[in-house]
Amino acid sequence: MKKIFSILSVLLITSCSSVGQFGAGVDITFDPRTIGMQIDDTIMQKNLTARMALADKKYFISIQSEVIDGRIFLSGKVDEPEEKIKITKMAWETKGVRSVKNAITIKGQSSFKSTAKDILITSQLRSALIFNKNTKARNYTLETINRNIYIFGIAMDQAEKKEVIDEANKIYDVQKVYPSIYLASELSRNKL
Repeated sequence: MKKIFSILSVLLITSCSSVGQFGAGVDITFDPRTIGMQIDDTIMQKNLTARMALADKKYFISIQSEVIDGRIFLSGKVDEPEEKIKITKMAWETKGVRSVKNAITIKGQSSFKSTAKDILITSQLRSALIFNKNTKARNYTLETINRNIYIFGIAMDQAEKKEVIDEANKIYDVQKVYPSIYLASELSRNKL
């Protein structure tokens, strides 16, 4: 009974999101996925979040997951490399998963200065995407780790995808850009 209550409370807490957003944090006004796809992705994300929280409550706060079209993107920090492997395994065991991108880092592997620089890079890219009329900034999750930018999201077309990558590459002190940007036309249900 205690386990069921824990799962329900995790699902209830994680279901609270800001108005205008649905599923993997993509604004519904720009999201090319069908409502069914959004619901499937949300269920996958909530299932994974609940399983991680049951494995260890600290994961509820320290690990973030995003799901788009069955593709899971993980970010956050853990104490030990084994934890990163454990969480990746949980993601792959999620029903309906198509791929897993892991940007989880190990605590202590980066300094305060490095972390501050990463936050600055992420903020600069987020601002550039917001002010760029050719991109839908809300369709992207951004994570910078040791000056490497990880971009996860949906582009409406090839031109927008290129624009997002170009904006990331323009930022000073970026070491490498790792895009996981899917075109709206590439989403699985759009291929029927």
